[in-house]
Amino acid sequence: MRLGNRIALLLAAVLAASGLLAGCQTVQTTQPGAVGVDRPQTMVLSSEQVNRSASLAYQQEIKKAQGKNALNRDAAQVARVRSIAHRLIAVSGAFRADAPRWAWEVNVISSGDVNAWVMPGGKMAVYSGLIERLKPTDDELAAVLGHEMAHALREHGRERASQAMAQGLAISVIGIAVGLGELTQDLALLITDLTFNRPNSREHEREADRIGVELAARAGFDPRAAVSLWQKMAQADGGRMPQFLSTHPSPEHRARDLQDYSARVMPLYDSARRR
Repeated sequence: MRLGNRIALLLAAVLAASGLLAGCQTVQTTQPGAVGVDRPQTMVLSSEQVNRSASLAYQQEIKKAQGKNALNRDAAQVARVRSIAHRLIAVSGAFRADAPRWAWEVNVISSGDVNAWVMPGGKMAVYSGLIERLKPTDDELAAVLGHEMAHALREHGRERASQAMAQGLAISVIGIAVGLGELTQDLALLITDLTFNRPNSREHEREADRIGVELAARAGFDPRAAVSLWQKMAQADGGRMPQFLSTHPSPEHRARDLQDYSARVMPLYDSARRR
């Protein structure tokens, strides 16, 4: 490549980087709710960019599960998980007015792992190992799903992708400028990496815990079940915490926080039960 062309590409990359940084904005993704989660978030990427790429990444994971004959093998498990999820989705408007209309997807993947995960835009999966090994009650399963939904509502995936993009901005943009990758596919790879290889921060986990108990309460599930659920998870695999909980404070601190915030939303639970 001629020097002049390389300089032109580098200039284009710098201008593109400047444009991305100029688009950086501080947003309030959710209403604070009764639990008072109101931390402003800084985003480089738009919801549309991230959700489009997350949908691609999710479909790739679903195809992998299908290829292994591991997708939605137990009809009763799938029906139970989706029924609970639908009740939680119905009350998600308390945090975001648009959320009940999202293209939510919830699937069960056959795996011995005690795990569940979510991608931006409400693309979720629960592993059968969580159901079969922990034997959660419906209230406890609602705690899992509410926690994962909270990550999506707070757009933690978009926030983390924005942080990763900002940290590696020069490399990413130069790569795009010279044709080494298309943004949607690159973001899909990043989202997959963030979902499976990089645990959420303690702050993100704490926010998801608190919003999760409120979603459960509003949907008529006992929010106190989150305490017993996370205690079960902390004891899974001989006391090893599942990877997606590994950055969270100790089980004792988590239990105290969940007890506190479950108590705060009990009036919402009592009201939902009376309806």
